[in-house]
Amino acid sequence: MTGTSSSRRGGIDTRTLPVYEAGAAVMPFVITGMDELVSRDTEWEPHSHPTHELLWNRSGASTASIGSRTWTITPSVGLWIPAGVLHSATAPAGTWYRTAHVDVRTTSTVPAEPVAVEVTPLLTLLLERLVDHTLHSRSRELTEQMVFDLLEPSPLALLVHKPTSELLRPIVAALESRPGDDRSLTDWAARLGVSERTVTRAFRAETGLSFGAWQAALRAQHAALLLGGEMAVDEVAARVGYSSASAFGAAFRRTTGLTPDSSAPPGGPRPAQTMPRRPRPARPRCPDCYTTRPDQAIAPLTGRVVTS
Repeated sequence: MTGTSSSRRGGIDTRTLPVYEAGAAVMPFVITGMDELVSRDTEWEPHSHPTHELLWNRSGASTASIGSRTWTITPSVGLWIPAGVLHSATAPAGTWYRTAHVDVRTTSTVPAEPVAVEVTPLLTLLLERLVDHTLHSRSRELTEQMVFDLLEPSPLALLVHKPTSELLRPIVAALESRPGDDRSLTDWAARLGVSERTVTRAFRAETGLSFGAWQAALRAQHAALLLGGEMAVDEVAARVGYSSASAFGAAFRRTTGLTPDSSAPPGGPRPAQTMPRRPRPARPRCPDCYTTRPDQAIAPLTGRVVTS
């Protein structure tokens, strides 16, 4: 088992977490969970959990990456990550994320591959109910089964495949560092010394999208993070390369099926650190953690070591 650590780099908190094989830890319940309000821009380096993980946000937008694929995570669209799958993540300051960790020994049918999941109000309520560690075993079993019954792929998944070929690397680097880069397909083809058709074929081969569609998806992903951080729509539009808020709104709807307002955090105060929890028994079996030995536990995502 690897250790855990946290460091700051360029104003960003970087967390190094353990890498687990599927099923490498004991779970007290079929579904356990945790949450955290991130106070600074945070990155989680590649890691994996011994459990399946459902990751979504109570407020704000974040991303999780598996290989060359990056998903946007919001309050309505979460991400299912099977146990043992290596992944990394980023969350801007102010993001309030939630996780549900599912024991691999469950007999319920669960997704075998990473997939965006629709997080409905009912699913959220059921997962919140499971935070009550004094819940009667039969009630817990019924609630867990309802959770599994409600797990559905989201039709609004915002997934960006990152091209890795030498030809497309300059385009990817430029747009990742400045999504508002307004160079066209013609401009990039001239810059790379190839035909427009060559660039288009390369994008379709690696991402399944044309250059324009891939650029729009990348811009939408960056925009969702900015909107989740309460940046004004006009400013977000300018940051990601649109001449007006209306042009940005139309492009965002075409790409995501949502309006920009749906990515902004709802009104009302946020918690100071984490969401309040119900009282626990005096000697809990660390129900928010997975245990590696009787006197030690590692909290999901944060990797915080707790010793009794």
